[in-house]
Amino acid sequence: MTNYWPLAGILIVVVGFALRFNPLLVVVVAAIATGLLGGLDFVAVIESLGKAFNDNRYISVTWIILPVIGLLERYGLQQRARGLIESMHGATMGKLLVVYLGFRQITAAIGMKDIGGHPQAVRPLVSPMAEAAAEKSHGDLPDEEREKVKAMSAATDNVGLFFGEDIFFAIASILLIQGVFESAGYPLTPLQLSVWAIPTAICAFFIHGGRILAFDRRLGQLSAAPKEEAGQ
Repeated sequence: MTNYWPLAGILIVVVGFALRFNPLLVVVVAAIATGLLGGLDFVAVIESLGKAFNDNRYISVTWIILPVIGLLERYGLQQRARGLIESMHGATMGKLLVVYLGFRQITAAIGMKDIGGHPQAVRPLVSPMAEAAAEKSHGDLPDEEREKVKAMSAATDNVGLFFGEDIFFAIASILLIQGVFESAGYPLTPLQLSVWAIPTAICAFFIHGGRILAFDRRLGQLSAAPKEEAGQ
Protein backbone atom coordinates (compact mmCIF):
# COMPACT_ATOMS: atom_id res chain seq x y z
CA MET A 1 0.00 0.00 0.00
CA THR A 2 1.33 3.42 -0.96
CA ASN A 3 2.31 5.63 1.95
CA TYR A 4 1.04 9.16 1.33
CA TRP A 5 2.00 10.53 4.73
CA PRO A 6 5.35 11.97 3.56
CA LEU A 7 3.36 14.34 1.33
CA ALA A 8 2.29 16.12 4.51
CA GLY A 9 5.51 18.10 4.20
CA ILE A 10 3.99 19.92 1.21
CA LEU A 11 0.96 20.82 3.31
CA ILE A 12 3.24 22.17 6.05
CA VAL A 13 5.00 24.40 3.53
CA VAL A 14 1.72 25.72 2.09
CA VAL A 15 0.18 26.41 5.50
CA GLY A 16 3.38 27.90 6.90
CA PHE A 17 3.80 30.30 4.00
CA ALA A 18 0.10 31.21 4.07
CA LEU A 19 0.40 32.10 7.78
CA ARG A 20 3.58 34.09 7.06
CA PHE A 21 5.81 32.08 9.37
CA ASN A 22 9.59 32.28 9.01
CA PRO A 23 10.31 30.60 5.63
CA LEU A 24 13.52 28.91 6.83
CA LEU A 25 11.73 27.46 9.86
CA VAL A 26 8.83 26.25 7.71
CA VAL A 27 11.11 24.48 5.23
CA VAL A 28 13.17 22.81 7.97
CA VAL A 29 10.06 21.60 9.82
CA ALA A 30 8.58 20.30 6.55
CA ALA A 31 11.81 18.46 5.71
CA ILE A 32 12.01 16.84 9.14
CA ALA A 33 8.33 15.88 9.06
CA THR A 34 8.69 14.36 5.59
CA GLY A 35 11.67 12.27 6.71
CA LEU A 36 10.01 11.03 9.89
CA LEU A 37 6.76 10.18 8.09
CA GLY A 38 8.79 8.42 5.41
CA GLY A 39 10.20 5.99 7.96
CA LEU A 40 13.56 7.55 8.80
CA ASP A 41 14.65 8.11 12.36
CA PHE A 42 15.42 11.63 13.60
CA VAL A 43 19.22 11.22 13.38
CA ALA A 44 19.01 9.98 9.78
CA VAL A 45 16.87 12.98 8.83
CA ILE A 46 19.39 15.41 10.33
CA GLU A 47 22.24 13.59 8.56
CA SER A 48 20.38 13.93 5.22
CA LEU A 49 19.86 17.65 5.77
CA GLY A 50 23.51 18.12 6.69
CA LYS A 51 24.69 16.19 3.63
CA ALA A 52 22.44 18.22 1.31
CA PHE A 53 23.74 21.48 2.78
CA ASN A 54 27.37 20.34 2.50
CA ASP A 55 26.94 19.19 -1.11
CA ASN A 56 25.44 22.54 -2.13
CA ARG A 57 27.41 24.91 0.11
CA TYR A 58 29.25 26.50 -2.82
CA ILE A 59 25.96 27.36 -4.52
CA SER A 60 24.63 28.87 -1.28
CA VAL A 61 27.71 31.09 -0.86
CA THR A 62 26.68 33.20 -3.86
CA TRP A 63 23.58 34.39 -2.01
CA ILE A 64 25.68 35.87 0.80
CA ILE A 65 26.52 38.83 -1.46
CA LEU A 66 22.89 40.03 -1.48
CA PRO A 67 22.56 40.77 2.28
CA VAL A 68 26.11 42.16 2.25
CA ILE A 69 25.15 44.65 -0.48
CA GLY A 70 21.98 45.51 1.46
CA LEU A 71 24.01 46.30 4.58
CA LEU A 72 26.50 48.37 2.59
CA GLU A 73 23.65 50.38 1.05
CA ARG A 74 22.08 50.92 4.47
CA TYR A 75 25.33 52.29 5.84
CA GLY A 76 25.89 54.74 3.01
CA LEU A 77 27.49 52.96 0.04
CA GLN A 78 25.43 54.95 -2.49
CA GLN A 79 26.21 58.23 -0.72
CA ARG A 80 29.92 57.42 -0.74
CA ALA A 81 29.77 56.58 -4.45
CA ARG A 82 28.02 59.87 -5.19
CA GLY A 83 30.51 61.78 -3.06
CA LEU A 84 33.44 60.19 -4.89
CA ILE A 85 32.14 61.33 -8.27
CA GLU A 86 31.31 64.82 -7.00
CA SER A 87 34.90 65.21 -5.80
CA MET A 88 36.41 64.24 -9.18
CA HIS A 89 37.16 67.01 -11.65
CA GLY A 90 35.95 66.49 -15.20
CA ALA A 91 33.75 63.50 -14.35
CA THR A 92 30.62 63.31 -16.52
CA MET A 93 27.88 60.75 -16.79
CA GLY A 94 28.88 59.96 -20.38
CA LYS A 95 32.54 59.31 -19.57
CA LEU A 96 31.64 57.22 -16.52
CA LEU A 97 29.22 54.93 -18.34
CA VAL A 98 31.49 54.54 -21.38
CA VAL A 99 34.32 53.46 -19.07
CA TYR A 100 32.00 51.03 -17.29
CA LEU A 101 30.84 49.67 -20.66
CA GLY A 102 34.43 48.93 -21.64
CA PHE A 103 35.19 47.42 -18.24
CA ARG A 104 32.09 45.20 -18.43
CA GLN A 105 32.92 43.97 -21.91
CA ILE A 106 36.56 43.21 -21.13
CA THR A 107 35.82 41.34 -17.89
CA ALA A 108 33.02 39.36 -19.55
CA ALA A 109 35.31 38.52 -22.44
CA ILE A 110 37.77 36.79 -20.09
CA GLY A 111 35.02 34.88 -18.27
CA MET A 112 34.45 37.22 -15.32
CA LYS A 113 30.80 37.83 -16.19
CA ASP A 114 29.63 37.93 -12.56
CA ILE A 115 31.97 40.75 -11.55
CA GLY A 116 29.28 43.27 -12.53
CA GLY A 117 25.51 43.04 -12.68
CA HIS A 118 22.43 44.96 -11.60
CA PRO A 119 22.19 43.97 -7.91
CA GLN A 120 25.90 43.92 -7.10
CA ALA A 121 27.21 46.81 -9.21
CA VAL A 122 24.59 48.93 -11.00
CA ARG A 123 22.18 49.64 -8.15
CA PRO A 124 24.70 50.33 -5.35
CA LEU A 125 27.52 51.92 -7.38
CA VAL A 126 27.14 52.66 -11.09
CA SER A 127 23.67 54.22 -11.02
CA PRO A 128 24.32 56.57 -8.04
CA MET A 129 27.64 57.61 -9.54
CA ALA A 130 26.01 58.29 -12.93
CA GLU A 131 23.30 60.38 -11.26
CA ALA A 132 25.89 62.36 -9.30
CA ALA A 133 27.93 62.97 -12.44
CA ALA A 134 24.84 64.11 -14.37
CA GLU A 135 23.84 66.49 -11.57
CA LYS A 136 27.37 67.84 -11.33
CA SER A 137 27.42 68.62 -15.06
CA HIS A 138 23.81 69.64 -15.66
CA GLY A 139 22.37 70.64 -12.30
CA ASP A 140 19.29 69.19 -10.63
CA LEU A 141 17.53 66.64 -12.86
CA PRO A 142 13.77 66.21 -13.32
CA ASP A 143 12.44 62.90 -12.02
CA GLU A 144 11.83 61.62 -15.56
CA GLU A 145 15.41 62.30 -16.64
CA ARG A 146 16.76 60.85 -13.41
CA GLU A 147 14.94 57.59 -14.15
CA LYS A 148 16.41 57.62 -17.66
CA VAL A 149 19.91 57.92 -16.17
CA LYS A 150 19.19 54.84 -14.05
CA ALA A 151 17.84 53.01 -17.10
CA MET A 152 20.92 53.93 -19.15
CA SER A 153 23.14 52.60 -16.35
CA ALA A 154 21.30 49.28 -16.37
CA ALA A 155 21.33 49.14 -20.20
CA THR A 156 25.08 49.74 -20.21
CA ASP A 157 25.60 46.70 -17.99
CA ASN A 158 23.34 44.60 -20.23
CA VAL A 159 25.11 45.60 -23.46
CA GLY A 160 28.57 45.14 -21.98
CA LEU A 161 27.77 41.66 -20.68
CA PHE A 162 25.78 40.47 -23.69
CA PHE A 163 28.36 41.38 -26.33
CA GLY A 164 31.40 40.72 -24.16
CA GLU A 165 30.62 37.22 -22.91
CA ASP A 166 30.50 35.71 -26.41
CA ILE A 167 34.22 36.39 -26.76
CA PHE A 168 34.81 33.90 -23.94
CA PHE A 169 34.78 30.54 -25.73
CA ALA A 170 33.67 28.53 -22.68
CA ILE A 171 30.34 30.32 -22.27
CA ALA A 172 27.06 28.46 -22.77
CA SER A 173 25.91 30.73 -25.62
CA ILE A 174 29.01 29.88 -27.69
CA LEU A 175 28.41 26.17 -27.16
CA LEU A 176 24.79 26.62 -28.23
CA ILE A 177 25.82 28.46 -31.40
CA GLN A 178 28.40 25.75 -32.11
CA GLY A 179 25.72 23.07 -31.81
CA VAL A 180 23.39 24.90 -34.20
CA PHE A 181 26.13 25.35 -36.83
CA GLU A 182 27.27 21.75 -36.46
CA SER A 183 23.73 20.44 -36.97
CA ALA A 184 23.56 22.53 -40.16
CA GLY A 185 26.78 21.01 -41.46
CA TYR A 186 29.24 23.75 -40.47
CA PRO A 187 31.67 22.32 -37.91
CA LEU A 188 33.27 25.22 -36.05
CA THR A 189 35.31 25.29 -32.87
CA PRO A 190 34.29 27.51 -29.93
CA LEU A 191 37.50 29.50 -30.42
CA GLN A 192 36.56 30.32 -34.02
CA LEU A 193 33.15 31.58 -32.91
CA SER A 194 34.72 33.63 -30.12
CA VAL A 195 37.13 35.32 -32.52
CA TRP A 196 34.27 36.35 -34.80
CA ALA A 197 32.40 37.76 -31.80
CA ILE A 198 35.13 40.40 -31.34
CA PRO A 199 34.04 42.66 -34.26
CA THR A 200 30.45 42.54 -32.98
CA ALA A 201 31.59 43.52 -29.49
CA ILE A 202 33.63 46.43 -30.87
CA CYS A 203 30.63 47.67 -32.87
CA ALA A 204 28.41 47.34 -29.81
CA PHE A 205 30.88 49.39 -27.78
CA PHE A 206 30.94 52.27 -30.26
CA ILE A 207 27.19 52.19 -30.93
CA HIS A 208 26.13 52.12 -27.29
CA GLY A 209 28.95 54.46 -26.31
CA GLY A 210 27.59 56.91 -28.87
CA ARG A 211 24.10 56.55 -27.40
CA ILE A 212 25.46 57.30 -23.93
CA LEU A 213 27.31 60.43 -25.06
CA ALA A 214 24.29 61.61 -27.08
CA PHE A 215 22.09 61.17 -24.02
CA ASP A 216 24.57 63.14 -21.93
CA ARG A 217 24.51 65.98 -24.47
CA ARG A 218 20.71 65.96 -24.50
CA LEU A 219 20.68 66.33 -20.71
CA GLY A 220 22.94 69.34 -21.13
CA GLN A 221 20.55 70.89 -23.65
CA LEU A 222 17.59 70.34 -21.33
CA SER A 223 19.38 71.99 -18.44
CA ALA A 224 20.52 74.91 -20.60
CA ALA A 225 17.01 75.72 -21.88
CA PRO A 226 15.56 76.98 -18.54
CA LYS A 227 18.69 79.11 -17.97
CA GLU A 228 18.30 80.77 -21.38
CA GLU A 229 14.62 81.45 -20.71
CA ALA A 230 15.47 82.97 -17.32
CA GLY A 231 18.12 85.17 -18.94
CA GLN A 232 15.62 86.51 -21.44
